[in-house]
This record gives sequence, C-alpha cells and structure tokens, in this order.
Amino acid sequence: LWRRLLRKRWVLGVVLGLSLVYFITSTFKQEERMVRDRTLLQVQEHEQPIMWKVKFSSGNSSQLSNQCRNSVQGKLLITDELGYICERKDLLVNGCCNVHVPSTKLYSCDSCLPNGCCSIYEFCVSCCLQPSKQHLLERFLNRAAIAFQNLFMAVEDHFELCLAKCRTSSQSVQHENTYRDPIAKYCYGEYPPELLPV
Repeated sequence: LWRRLLRKRWVLGVVLGLSLVYFITSTFKQEERMVRDRTLLQVQEHEQPIMWKVKFSSGNSSQLSNQCRNSVQGKLLITDELGYICERKDLLVNGCCNVHVPSTKLYSCDSCLPNGCCSIYEFCVSCCLQPSKQHLLERFLNRAAIAFQNLFMAVEDHFELCLAKCRTSSQSVQHENTYRDPIAKYCYGEYPPELLPV
C-alpha cells in the first residue's frame, strides 16, 4: 500500500512541499534567534557600565577590616586598589599598602610618559587610578572596537580596568614581535605608543 502511495506524484509533491516549509521556518527561526542574541548582547553592554570608584577612601589602610585587592604580580612593587604603590615588603596582611611608610606613594606616575605609557607596570596601574583619568578611560572605552570592548566587558570597576589596560597587549607591539616603545610598554593612555621607524 505504501509503495503504491509513494509512487503517486501528488504524495511526493506534498512531502517535498512540507520539507520546503520545514526548511524555511527553521532558517527564519535560526535568524530570529541570532538577531535576538545580538540584541541581548548589545542591551547587556549598555546596561552594565563600568562602576567608577572615583572617590577612594584613603582612611587608615592599616586596619585589617579594610581588605584591598592589589596588582599581585610585582616582585618588588605592588599597587593596591586605592592607588597606593609600595614595596612588596610594605604590603599589609589585608592586601593594602602600608600608608605610614615614607616610600609608599599615592597615584604615582614616576615611570610614566605624558602619553600614558610607563616602564613599570605597578606605576602604570597607580597612575591610571587617579580620579582625573576617568574621563580619558571612558573616552577610550567609547571609541574601542567591538572586539576590544568585549575584552573589557569583564571588568567591573576602575581598578580592574587599570589592571587590564596596563597589561601589555597587541596595542603595545608592532610587527607582532617588537615593542612600539621597548622602555615604556605598559600603557593606560587612550592611544598606543607611536610606531618606531622601520
């Protein structure tokens, strides 16, 4: 019975027509899903602005109740989230720099050039944390390419942004194997260092 039924042209036409309808609806649903996901991503990007910590509490950082995140990696120097830079030996148990040590500095740009590039990572982070740098960083984020914005979407505040921005990246190199500026390679500035002449 099925063989005879499948030999009829109108049955084959119905099967072909249903297959075509299924294919078209699946394609539209997939396109609709992609548009919805893209829209959701754009909405999330606009709904999650960076939480700027412009007013830092510069109270007595030696109290153990005040916990600090810090730049962790420095062998000799550390920068805490309040913008203090200190020697590793002067780091308190709570992760904050000891502000009572004369060598501890706030928002220090000692190894930094006017273009926002520094020769020492910890100075880059400390300098970047200055509240006055907020406008510059916001401009950078507004102008960044989509791929770059996605990279910085994971940061939640000023400190995390400065940690990420000061790390060496493709912006700091030319020809994929040479630093644009081999001395000042940690940059928080809006633009990468100038290309060296070839």
